[in-house]
Amino acid sequence: MSRSTTRDHSGADRTSFYDDITNKIIAELEAGRFPWVQPWGTPSAKAQLALPKNASTSRPYSGINVLILWGKVIEKGYSGQSWLTYRQTAALGGHVREGERGTTVVYADRFIPDDAKRRAAQNGGEARAIPFLKRFTVFNTDQCNNLPDDIATAAPPPPPGTIEPRVEALIKATGIDFRIGGNRAYYNPSQDYVQVPPPAAFFEPINWHRTALHECGHAVGHPSRLNRDLTGSFGSRKYAFEELVAEMAAAFCCASLGITPTVRHADYIASWLDALREDNRAIVRAASLASKAADYLLDFLPQADEAIVSTRRAVA
Repeated sequence: MSRSTTRDHSGADRTSFYDDITNKIIAELEAGRFPWVQPWGTPSAKAQLALPKNASTSRPYSGINVLILWGKVIEKGYSGQSWLTYRQTAALGGHVREGERGTTVVYADRFIPDDAKRRAAQNGGEARAIPFLKRFTVFNTDQCNNLPDDIATAAPPPPPGTIEPRVEALIKATGIDFRIGGNRAYYNPSQDYVQVPPPAAFFEPINWHRTALHECGHAVGHPSRLNRDLTGSFGSRKYAFEELVAEMAAAFCCASLGITPTVRHADYIASWLDALREDNRAIVRAASLASKAADYLLDFLPQADEAIVSTRRAVA
């Protein structure tokens, strides 16, 4: 096979993946379902709330893979959020049951070929990074037999009464100018501060924490932090895309902290659908940015939560 044919095949593979996942997300949104908000804690969800993880390495999946694996857990009624490749299952002494079908996850990154580095060094230019996409097939541990007893064991949920203090400590540790007051929640990018109404303004106290994490998801996009594009005016496509990033960032943070995610801005669904229909990579980009925002925030967890922080750092 020629090199050009390989590149063509790789490009077609990437396009097929983006089309497949985008069409699935569009169908979910059109049906009024939000892939980052699953019915955790209800009879339709056997697994407890958590970020999906690799059962062999304990590393959590990130970006679009979270949405893919959450959706499959709900669709198939799996009892846990732990996944393995076929080889990892065998290495652990287990096997995938005959007839079971795996779920495709993806690893996307960029690399600079050695010859491009040499040319750049000779010419004094900058080497161009080439994007690549690699697919993996994973199986939920429910689909496997003879695994070690502890391999699929889910971490116990946080004790009641500990969630809110953790979120409050995290927000304080970020150093974000976080103000409590007024009657609406928002992030002001020009002056770089978050404002959220007092907890008493919310019917359920936990919703204050969900809202706070959403607004902090916006704040970490500031140029002094992750430097996302926050220039979209209200009602624009760019503004709606940023809301999608903050929605998912808050959902990923909530899942890590034991808070069931909810939809904060369902009124943007039409704009999200338009963006996804126009650009088959929009949802993958948004999910990637959301994971980076969640990782940034979760790095500020109190010392007692260092296990979560160190595990997430290992995936970056």
